[in-house]
Amino acid sequence: MNQQYSAMRSNVSMLGKLLGDTIKEALGEDILDKVESIRKLSKSSRAGNEVQRQKLLMTLQNLSNDELLPVARAFNQFLNLTNVAEQYHSISPHGEAASNPVALKNLFSRLKDKNFTNGDIHKAVEQLSIELVLTAHPTEIARRTLIHKLVEVNTCLSQLDHDDIADYERNNIMRRLRQLVAQSWHTDEIRKIRPTPIDEAKWGFAVVENSLWEGVPAFLREFNEQLEESVGIMLPVEANPIRFTSWMGGDRDGNPNVTAEVTRHALLLSRWKAADLFLKDIQILVSELSMTEATPELRALAGGDEVDEPYRQIAKNLRGQLYSTLEYLEARVKGEQVLPPADLLTDNAQLWDPLYACYQSLTACGMTIIANGQLLDTLRRIRSFGLQLVRIDVRQESTRHTEALSELTQYLGLGDYAAWSEDEKQEFLLTELQSRRPLTPRNWQPSPETEEVFETCRVIAESKNDSVAAYVISMAKVPSDVLAVKLLLKEAGACIRLPVAPLFETLEDLNNAESVMKKLLSIEWYRELIDSRQMVMIGYSDSAKDAGVMAASWAQYRAQDALIKLCDKEGVTLTLFHGRGGTIGRGGAPAHSALLSQPPGSLKGGLRVTEQGEMIRFKFGLPQVAISSLALYASAILEANLLPPPEPKQEWKSVMDSLSEVSCDMYRDYVREQPDFVPYFRAATPELELAKLPLGSRPAKRRPTGGVETLRAIPWIFAWTQNRLMLPAWLGAGAALKHVIGKEGKQAVLDEMWQQWPFFNTRIAMLEMVYAKADLWLAEYYDHRLVEERLWPLGLKLREQLSEDIKSVLAVSKDEALMADLPWIAESIALRNVYTDPLNVLQAELLHRSRQQEQADPRVEQALMVTIAGVAAGMRNTG
Repeated sequence: MNQQYSAMRSNVSMLGKLLGDTIKEALGEDILDKVESIRKLSKSSRAGNEVQRQKLLMTLQNLSNDELLPVARAFNQFLNLTNVAEQYHSISPHGEAASNPVALKNLFSRLKDKNFTNGDIHKAVEQLSIELVLTAHPTEIARRTLIHKLVEVNTCLSQLDHDDIADYERNNIMRRLRQLVAQSWHTDEIRKIRPTPIDEAKWGFAVVENSLWEGVPAFLREFNEQLEESVGIMLPVEANPIRFTSWMGGDRDGNPNVTAEVTRHALLLSRWKAADLFLKDIQILVSELSMTEATPELRALAGGDEVDEPYRQIAKNLRGQLYSTLEYLEARVKGEQVLPPADLLTDNAQLWDPLYACYQSLTACGMTIIANGQLLDTLRRIRSFGLQLVRIDVRQESTRHTEALSELTQYLGLGDYAAWSEDEKQEFLLTELQSRRPLTPRNWQPSPETEEVFETCRVIAESKNDSVAAYVISMAKVPSDVLAVKLLLKEAGACIRLPVAPLFETLEDLNNAESVMKKLLSIEWYRELIDSRQMVMIGYSDSAKDAGVMAASWAQYRAQDALIKLCDKEGVTLTLFHGRGGTIGRGGAPAHSALLSQPPGSLKGGLRVTEQGEMIRFKFGLPQVAISSLALYASAILEANLLPPPEPKQEWKSVMDSLSEVSCDMYRDYVREQPDFVPYFRAATPELELAKLPLGSRPAKRRPTGGVETLRAIPWIFAWTQNRLMLPAWLGAGAALKHVIGKEGKQAVLDEMWQQWPFFNTRIAMLEMVYAKADLWLAEYYDHRLVEERLWPLGLKLREQLSEDIKSVLAVSKDEALMADLPWIAESIALRNVYTDPLNVLQAELLHRSRQQEQADPRVEQALMVTIAGVAAGMRNTG
């Protein structure tokens, strides 16, 4: 056993024993023996014992309907607890954190070695901008109540992680752990009803409250200390390098449940939660800031010389304002029509100015150590969160705007906007944008769909203080798509300077992104309007679903590179907004390597990236984990801007063009052309059953009818993750590598690309990770249990392709085994496989039973949902 992971394995073993004790107490010795027998068979099976593997299959196939749910729940809970132990190991001083170099400190040393001056580093730090966008993508399977218990388990592991702990303390902590494990076992892990968009928004606020509220100022303190120690400069108090935005309650693309009223309510709730959190902060400041010495300016602000404790007085004044604000917002959230109080807080400056004055006074009076305590943390929170807590992006599909304007122009007798040419649309839009009169008549009664588009823009118009961050247009294809949103905002009375980001998400759209933006930026009026700042969103999931992961990643790279060069030439500051998911098929990769693999200059305008589903919890679910994740982001951005990756050689680009073409052709041939593919997909995966799982507020399909092409990227990837074939994340990529090596003789060029080009190196590393999570025998078992025999050859062909692809990738990486250079991830996958394998086998059995029965058996259906949740926990990502 690798000594480095012995502590983690010890924790896994301890938590597993506590779970076993709980199962025995709840259900008796027989069920525990059955579960333990399955676990041991799974372990032997994983070690290559074929006899034990067959015994494992027979045992799970022969479970009675009464045994299904307890066994499924046992292994699901094992995996949840394993994930907690692994997450704790990543931040434990005796675990992974002990051997991880401090990312920022190491970076500053490397920069100095490369002759960067303190001034160079200071400038890069001043420009540092990280905006994390928490999406509403419904892939967090675990219920909030269970997540809370798992966080508590993590806390207990932290308390146990000391050599000098007294016996009575250890006993108390173990008693608490037993209670938490029992609570989890006796809690239903599957939601009964689908969450609403407001439920999702509340989940996002809970992440802020439980982790980021503490984690962000703690990270900034750590960042400042390392900056001061390494470079001799300090992070200014007013620095604002980190911000948070949310799509929860704002993303209406294909989700009819997100309405203007939902967005209005989410914005209100966000302000209410911010006031609640700041009130707790101010309460602490009221108790702490009892100092009497102050500058004349602060005394005047506090009410004059007769005030004995000026800092406390200012904090008390703010406390009163926050009470009034909270009371008012609470009434509004309940739907009551109330007048705003005179001291309502609406602008961040109302909080910032008096507290910053306190900070300056404390510093001037020699009390810097006090200023840099709780007060500084609160000031950092005002900058990072503010009175809106998290800003909202509004996202809508381009066709909805076209249809709304078409209805309006027809009502006005101007013709059908939708039927006009692109030039005619642009001419009309620019004329109306520059007109001083409104276009929309007062007495017009549009259709409900069009009214919803206009009402959404009115919500943006009435939103307070920077509450809406951007308007994202999905399926954007032409310049008029952007101008149409600007006009709709103008008609609603909203600020038309709000960033409007076209989202380029199919292969064709990515290839056309440069020409679309070139035309848009050539419009002088538009250039003046945006003040030479443009946001563009790059879609990762739909492009991969459209063309396969290799072709999509190259199209994303080329589109970014072309947009960077275009904006540089035009003197426009470009912010690239990355629509990544947690899986490889949706652009997911370890943050540091993903950022360093982007084109040179891609982070000059800052980083804006989506964080979705369970990845929010894995990266930001605990304050210590959030600190680590933010440090990785910050170091990667600084490194990418100061030590950018090389411009790829022309020969490398040619090889990527070839890889892209070959892989796309193979991917599309399977997914689009082979008539047996869709029936095979639906039989071999739980795709149809996923719709029953109340994951989130958004439908699984953009349109209720239609085939794979109408499926969203998330259920498409989720389904293939469940049966362990992981097809969307590799199909075409390895075959393209084999073609380029064998048919084109480019092995030497690939070797050079792998060694010298972070983009290509990261692609290969991501393929290795996917292959490590894929499993041929399990995928084959799903086929034989669920798929009609005439479709077996297709499954066999895909598995043979996967085997060949692994060899091709290892030929490039020169590794003897998958993940050889990432032992921590390899260890993590191996640790969970013992618990995931039985869930996969059981899932196939449950799908078989479920599809045979005319009348649904609730025991089978519930157990099936639990296995889906368990496999997702085992794979550590869903979509």
